[in-house]
Amino acid sequence: MYAAVKAKPQSIEVEHLGPAPMSGPHLVATYKPGREIYAQGDLNDKCYQVSTGAVRIHRLLSDGRRQVVSFHLPGEMFGFEAGSNHSFFAEAITETTLAIFGRRNMQERSRELLALALTGMARAQQHLLVIGRQCAVERIAAFLVDLCERQGGGRQLRLPMSRQDIADYLGLTIETVSRVVTKLKERSLIALRDARTIDIMKPDALRSLCN
Repeated sequence: MYAAVKAKPQSIEVEHLGPAPMSGPHLVATYKPGREIYAQGDLNDKCYQVSTGAVRIHRLLSDGRRQVVSFHLPGEMFGFEAGSNHSFFAEAITETTLAIFGRRNMQERSRELLALALTGMARAQQHLLVIGRQCAVERIAAFLVDLCERQGGGRQLRLPMSRQDIADYLGLTIETVSRVVTKLKERSLIALRDARTIDIMKPDALRSLCN
């Protein structure tokens, strides 16, 4: 169900201080695809906002398998954890630029951070409902609807993550993900422009599968 992960060391380019959707001084850094942003056990003293690209949050299980727990897209924040050390890994999926806020700025902007953290919490709770109660078709339909809304609600959806990422996120095998995507295409609910671009042909019908 989950894929083993191999480390992909890449360079990181630290750029400058500059503006971001969350106000206040911050560092801007660009990560190559597959680059680790932080690891399980690292000190939890920063939060991050995606400017461009996409990030996956995951945990390695005791047998070496990977469980993806969330994806983060432009404008979204991550890195919020209760303990003093991270319990998860964060990696750039594509080339990704982040605004990085230190603890002092986090304290000064606590109201902004609270709103963003609550949004992330609500999304995590919804994900648990999807995993716990729905079949494969419903899980993938809910995933596509959610991702579409997070990308502006249009009819065209860009998938920065791979099908293996999606499988590890939804608790499915990659074969099941591919089979369900084909089924949705055959029912004319979606159309595939390429491996990473999907046109939502019947959004209401797709949304009805989530219930």
